[in-house]
Order: sequence, then structure tokens, then C-alpha cells
Amino acid sequence: SLPSTSPFTFRKLAGCTLFITGASRGIGKAIALKAAKDGANIVIAAKTAEPHPTLPGTIYTAAEEIEAAGGKALPCIVNVREEQQIISAVEKAVKTFGGIDILVNNASAISLTGTLETATKKVNLMMDVNVRGTYLTSKACLPYLRKSKNPHILNLSPPLNLNPMWFKNHCAYTISKYGMSMCVLGMAEEFRGQVAVNALWPKTAIHTAAMDMLGGAGIENQCRKTDILADAAYCILTKPKTFTGNFIIDEVLLREEGVKDFDVYAIAPG
Repeated sequence: SLPSTSPFTFRKLAGCTLFITGASRGIGKAIALKAAKDGANIVIAAKTAEPHPTLPGTIYTAAEEIEAAGGKALPCIVNVREEQQIISAVEKAVKTFGGIDILVNNASAISLTGTLETATKKVNLMMDVNVRGTYLTSKACLPYLRKSKNPHILNLSPPLNLNPMWFKNHCAYTISKYGMSMCVLGMAEEFRGQVAVNALWPKTAIHTAAMDMLGGAGIENQCRKTDILADAAYCILTKPKTFTGNFIIDEVLLREEGVKDFDVYAIAPG
């Protein structure tokens, strides 16, 4: 019964429940904060409960930021390698908020190393977090997503491109990220008409604490802010569930949506 001029009529994610893996920092947190401004409920499914020695933020500091932005937060300790932790968090989310409308599979492990330089434990980590974690989290959320009016799964993973240049310098990482993209390919078709399933990937490097560790000093000048992915994710998650099976590049989508100034997203404009 709000007047039509009220800004609240445009809060598309108000009352929606988002389950976001790896939401304690970086891209996951940026997507969470964007939705929180609409008054969404955010389940922060991440493993950082105690402050990390080099990376900022915990599930609890993220929860404070989400509440301050206008959302409701449920911090859950979830290592996506542990299926029972995923299932427990999903059950807690449903008990707290009554359901799940959106799943964002953002949790990811990265090692941009060649085949001989990639330790077995790193291979295991990337396969477990990226492929298996995405698959199992989707599986746990799907029964609840199917009950939602406009359900979405969004994986932070790249378009499937079999050009060897994407594999040759970091074969294990690419395989693991393409595993997430194959989840999109398969689940979008399997749940067509019931749940939208899409992938989102940045055109440029994105400046996060993880990128600082990977790239070293001065890397941020080649990066964009996490806001560009948050804005692109918001565009996708507010589309109808018929928008499915797409592999989206942030800049391409935002240009289609009428964004012209990309300097606002640049760490170093130009």
C-alpha cells in the first residue's frame, strides 16, 4: 500500500533471501551489500570466523556491514568442502528466513600455477572448493529454490572457451573454474522453467585482497572495483527466471543495460 512514488517500489530484492558463499570479503561481500540496500536477507556462508592474518573481514564483520546497509544478515561458518556444514547452513537459513530465493556460488580457491608447480593439496583445494563445493551447495539449495517465485543460481565462473591459451599457464585452476561453468550449463537445462542458472565473470581483473596476494604491488591500477560485479549480479538476479543458461561478462551486460561510464569502476580512471 505504498504510494507509487515511494523509492521502496524499486527495491527489487526486498525480502528476498540470498545464500552467498565466500561472502565475508571481496566480490561475495560486494554482491551482498548491493542486495542489502534493497532490504534483502543475506546468508553469509563463509569460513572466516576468526580474523585472518593477512585478509580483512570475517563473517561477523560482514554481517555488521550488511545490517548497516539495510539488510538482514545470518552469518554461518561454512567451508564448502564440508557437505554437512553446507546442509546445516541451508537448514538454518530456511528456519530463519522461511526459504531461499537466490544462491550465489562465489567461494573459490585460486593458484595460477603450471602443472609441475601446483602442489597436490592446491589441486585438491581448487577441485573441492570450486567444482565440488559449487555442485553440493547448489544441490542443497535447489529444493528450496524451486519453491521461490523468482529463483536464481549465479556462479562466479567464466564462459566455456576451449582455446588452449586459457589452460596452458594454470591448467588445474581453469579446469576447476570450468567445472563451475559446466554446473551452469547442466543445471540451467535441468531446471529450465523452475530455476534460473547463470554465470558471471569480469572483463578485467577485480581488486580484492586475494588479487593483492596474487599480483603484488601496483596490481590494483590494472583492476576494477568489486562494484562492477555487484551491479552486474544485481541486474541478473532481478531478471525473470526465464533468463537462464547465460555466460555473462560484467561490462557487456552493463553496456546493454545502458551504462556508459566505466571509469566509475576503475581503480585508476582511464
